[in-house]
Amino acid sequence: MPADLAVIGLGHLGLPLAQAAVAAGIETVGYDSGPATDSPLTAAEIRRMSAAGFRVTTNAAELGRVRTAVICAPTQLGADRALDLGAVGAAGRTLAARLRPHTTVILESAAHPGVTEEYLRPILEEGSGLRAGRDFHLAYSPSRLDPGNRTHTIANTPKVIGGLTPACTESAHAFYARLTEKVVRARGLREAETVQLLETNYRHVNIALMNEMAVLCHDLGVDLWDVIRCAETKPYGFQAFRPGPGVGGHGVPLDPNYLPHTTRTPGHPLRMVGLAQEINNRMPQYVIQRCATLLNEHGKSARGARVLLLGVTYKPDLADQEGSPAAEIASRLLDLGALISYHDPYIPAWRVRDRPVPRADSLYEAAANADLTILLQHHRTYDMQGLAVKAQLLLDTRGASPAGAAHRL
Repeated sequence: MPADLAVIGLGHLGLPLAQAAVAAGIETVGYDSGPATDSPLTAAEIRRMSAAGFRVTTNAAELGRVRTAVICAPTQLGADRALDLGAVGAAGRTLAARLRPHTTVILESAAHPGVTEEYLRPILEEGSGLRAGRDFHLAYSPSRLDPGNRTHTIANTPKVIGGLTPACTESAHAFYARLTEKVVRARGLREAETVQLLETNYRHVNIALMNEMAVLCHDLGVDLWDVIRCAETKPYGFQAFRPGPGVGGHGVPLDPNYLPHTTRTPGHPLRMVGLAQEINNRMPQYVIQRCATLLNEHGKSARGARVLLLGVTYKPDLADQEGSPAAEIASRLLDLGALISYHDPYIPAWRVRDRPVPRADSLYEAAANADLTILLQHHRTYDMQGLAVKAQLLLDTRGASPAGAAHRL
């Protein structure tokens, strides 16, 4: 049976979008030809979607029978710090070969300004023989998905859309109005793409500020977590961000220095974004320095020390490890000769440098036996008061422990 919607790419963006569409009564088919990724949804949630009519297909011909196609292919920073658009291009070529007139094509993948028009549009037009804005609609909508957030969902989070033409914008608006309470029209494709750029960079810059404050406050003997607690009582002009051992997540900060030449802005780099990236990238090493200092202060060497890592995901109460600093911290500890183990209720097996890391079965027993326990992610199942009592030495990088109960970042 034909579907109203095809979601291309069933990863951290595509599956939640398909879930919202199914909940809104939209006949939805999911297509993904890439390797399987960790699902952001539970098995029970996927079963409920299937019971409501959601289908997953590897038959690309079905893409030619939908009214709307949303590309949610993954994009990540490559070794050269530029976005890898390979998966977006592959999705575009697959869709183009089946694209029919009057279809609305929307890109939701993270992209720098210009990608939809200058990269995706030619792929769609050359592969289909159709013209965007005349024969089919083309739009961009930045994803505002916050994994694990049950307060702000797709249904109640305003959706920004921008089209190649006003008609493209209206077509995308009509689609998203079926999913969410509010749809916000941007002036065009580049404005919508730049919304993604601004929102992602805003997060990274503010976390970088808090990371710098964490280092400063430690040197001054000031409790940063108490400072944040007091500062966030200000009813205007302040939004609380918190430091950590690094910055994880799927949203990557984009510095124009690494954009393609066609969209680069010579002489006007986002210097603050580049500096924020530098600061945030230093945090794993800072955590290692704190670890070595704490061990030395207690008459122990990092070499041969038993170190327990708590929480190796990038976000609390989720199994998603995208961008988590845990792997880098573990790797640096191994370089120092430490003997590492880990505990995470969401990660049954974990590898660093392609080697398995021993998993602690009994949390309190492992903390009591470890020379140093490091909280990298604060899952709700962790009783920090109890852990602070059991652990020989506890470094809390998330400010989750009661004041004075542990060493905090």
